[in-house]
Amino acid sequence: MPDRPIRFLIVDDIAENIAALEALLRRDGLVVDQARSAAEALELMLVNDYALAFLDVQMPGTDGYELAELMRATERTRGVPIIFVTAAEMDEARRFRGYEAGAVDYIFKPIDPVILKSKAEVFYRIGRQAKDLLRQRDEMQAIARHRDQVAAQLRAHVDNSPLAFVALAPDLQVRAWSKGAERAFGRSASEMMGQSANRTGWLDDDGARQLTEWLAAADEQAPRFSTELQLDHADLGPIPCEVYGSVLDDGSGPSLSLQILDITERKQAEEVRSLLIGELNHRIKNTLANVQAISRQSLRQAGSLPEFEQSFGGRLQALSRAHSILSDATWASAPLDQLVEDQVRSGTLDGDRLHSAGPSVELAPETMLRLALTLHELGTNAAKYGALSVPDGHVHLEWRLDGRHLTLTWREEGGPPVIAPAGSGFGTTLITAVGGGDPRAVSVDWRPEGVIWTLRLSEGVSPHQAPDKPQPAEAAPAPCRAQSLGESRILLVEDEPLVALDLRHELEDAGAEVVGIARTVPEALEMAGQVEVDLAILDGNLKGQPVDEVADLLSRDGVRFCFLSGYGREHLPRGHDHAPLIEKPFRPDHLRSVLNDLLAAPSATAAE
Repeated sequence: MPDRPIRFLIVDDIAENIAALEALLRRDGLVVDQARSAAEALELMLVNDYALAFLDVQMPGTDGYELAELMRATERTRGVPIIFVTAAEMDEARRFRGYEAGAVDYIFKPIDPVILKSKAEVFYRIGRQAKDLLRQRDEMQAIARHRDQVAAQLRAHVDNSPLAFVALAPDLQVRAWSKGAERAFGRSASEMMGQSANRTGWLDDDGARQLTEWLAAADEQAPRFSTELQLDHADLGPIPCEVYGSVLDDGSGPSLSLQILDITERKQAEEVRSLLIGELNHRIKNTLANVQAISRQSLRQAGSLPEFEQSFGGRLQALSRAHSILSDATWASAPLDQLVEDQVRSGTLDGDRLHSAGPSVELAPETMLRLALTLHELGTNAAKYGALSVPDGHVHLEWRLDGRHLTLTWREEGGPPVIAPAGSGFGTTLITAVGGGDPRAVSVDWRPEGVIWTLRLSEGVSPHQAPDKPQPAEAAPAPCRAQSLGESRILLVEDEPLVALDLRHELEDAGAEVVGIARTVPEALEMAGQVEVDLAILDGNLKGQPVDEVADLLSRDGVRFCFLSGYGREHLPRGHDHAPLIEKPFRPDHLRSVLNDLLAAPSATAAE
């Protein structure tokens, strides 16, 4: 082994000769072994590796020549250098036999120490060099094994990585294509290796231009870059990818090493997040607009501040509890019976005097919120004036599901004699709002023995809701070229009944005429095509449908309009950035200012 000392072997049958040679050869790093016969020498050579063997020519039994021949016949000892030691005169025949047997040299007795040491030094150095070569060989083998292990680990990481590893030549020829690249793009290495990345269609012209610019940027050492590119998948077409590049130069010219991550799922998640944020903003602002409408209308009907505080607070709490139910159901749908139980837990309804019955019904979020306010108003009225205002009164709440239509009946009995009210207040408006603005959805029978409310819901009780059939609007005369808001005719496109009611009151207070309220896209399209108006106010979404068609129709007809929505501008119809956006909940002064600005703006005809 390379860490063992250099060894010489002396074979002589005379001990004094061995001792003399050993004394002359002794030095650090050298071990001299002794053998008194050929047999003993062969045994030692089977155990140790020798850099040089001194063989006495004249030995009893097997002499030096015969031992040398035996050494040359054995694989292990064939390469051991031999120097014969002899005191006999050498003729040509004997000298030839010695070299033929494998000798490299002769030393004659009496031995000249200088000659012996010089010849031994040569073989000692050769032995050291051989040991060094063996050590270097072992080191190189260890390095090679480590290199192979690292390369195997790197290949495993590259092949199993979610990243695609690709190497490109300056002409964008593919030099490397990993297993990850095969998985990411559906293209095999055999198909891509040696091919031009852009000619195969994997890289488009913009991507090729970008990567070529990277390769040309050799000002700094090993520059690194990153970008997003559309790279072609064999089956899916272009997919968005995040690309990291390093320009390397191995002496034969620059090459581009790419690490590529498919970010399709991330992009989809970003789009979904954007939509969810937009929907969240829409819901929040619609809720705030509803709260605004409730507060204003409660204030209109209240006779005093304490009365306003009581009515507004109760309605707000009903709305809040309905939101909690929907949050638990992740705003998908919620059961009707849970809403009824919530009214009992809140104290609005007396559970001992409420008799409810009906099948399991799931309500959509909008329907749930409206019905929560309706039940709150019914329970509050019953506690103030109706059956729940006396100890013996009872309320029967029953509902049935007929296909996609829900009919809910509120019947009171045992209370004071019922007298129909002379007019309707905001409480009645909240009750009727449960029908989404359809006046036929809610009916009331003021029987002396107890009032009966019947609520018919055709929306929000089925996942496949048939669109509302729009009510035909009466044809209006030619449009008035209104100069002020007080002279204008306005179309409202809003699906929230309370918001629409609040808008109508604000506009009428300003002197404007609301010629129609459209709550669905088909209804809005029909009204916009039949009714002549000066202005229109559009919600950004009607029962889950965008209002792009309505905005396009108004633009074609030259009707000025603005958006009133909980959505941001990015979720509104494209191509209508000229239309002002009023965010929900709205300020009445801001609404009037925007509408006056629309009226004051020059028309397209005047501009021409």
